[in-house]
Amino acid sequence: MLSKTLVRSMATVSESSLPKKIGGKYVVTLIPGDGIGKEITDSVQKIFKQENVPVEWEVVNVSGLSQDNKGVSEAVASLKRNKVGLKGIFYTGFEATSTSLNVALRKELDIYASLVLIKNIPGVKSRMDGIDFALVRENTEGEYSGLEHQSFPGVVESLKIITREKSERIARFAFDFAKKNNRKTVTAIHKANIMKLADGLFRTTVKEVGAEYEGIAVNDMIVDNASMQAVAKPQQFDVMVTPNMYGAILSNIGAALVGGPGLVPGANFGREYAVFEPGCRHVGLDLKGQNAANPTAMILSSALMLRHLGLNEHADAISKATYDVLAEGSVRTADIGGKNTTSEFTDAILAKLA
Repeated sequence: MLSKTLVRSMATVSESSLPKKIGGKYVVTLIPGDGIGKEITDSVQKIFKQENVPVEWEVVNVSGLSQDNKGVSEAVASLKRNKVGLKGIFYTGFEATSTSLNVALRKELDIYASLVLIKNIPGVKSRMDGIDFALVRENTEGEYSGLEHQSFPGVVESLKIITREKSERIARFAFDFAKKNNRKTVTAIHKANIMKLADGLFRTTVKEVGAEYEGIAVNDMIVDNASMQAVAKPQQFDVMVTPNMYGAILSNIGAALVGGPGLVPGANFGREYAVFEPGCRHVGLDLKGQNAANPTAMILSSALMLRHLGLNEHADAISKATYDVLAEGSVRTADIGGKNTTSEFTDAILAKLA
């Protein structure tokens, strides 16, 4: 089961503003996103309703397919009011005019730390056991800075931005997480042998910060080797801290190790805001409207959100019911070898909670 102290311990990152509460209920921004987003957030809403979770949803419908920046403005305004959100994933197109709404939201609110939990789940078959690591990813700079231009026809320059300030704060986030969750090792992932200045700065900064944390070992690994090691011997990792793109790649590798993107929960933190979403950011356009998506990642992400809000009893009950359904294996979606629908999987969780 996910650590009970996990997201509550990270609330120290965002204590400058408390979540909005009205009539005894927390008001939480809900952004379903594209693809399967509405179906899997519907599952969360049904579960919260049955459990009488003291959360009131403020729904904001935004789509990366429409490229309507007004929707992002509405989402940002809602999150600024409520401080906490649950979201699906936005589609990002390949066209030059297509911008990532996921990145835009993180940058606008300075939600700088992505946390993804990669852990074997009892009842879900995988090729290796003993996998249990956390991936901490810098969310706001690196390759996703969005600074590209064509300097000459056929010549494109794309700028990767790495700063000491943002490298230091993501490193502190990683080491604080390790300290508060009894993790023993933090590994900095980089390509400093080639990008000696940019990734060299990231690597050096993580090591300097790590020296301040007694009892936590700090090491580093080149990203291509880390990818191989993650597939060959993932049990060696405890906490990984990465620049933006490397984290995106390794979160997908990690999801594949434990059963797929439908199983991995995630969270994003800034100083004032926290947004919870599946850790492996797949839109699922091909599954939209088919009632076939696995809602586990979204449900477990919502449980992390509840811990962040201090609603630990509700979080424990919902996560336990979800894990019990997976462990029994009689009801499961197609991505993990079953034939059940999203609704049937959700109903099985509701039956456990009844």
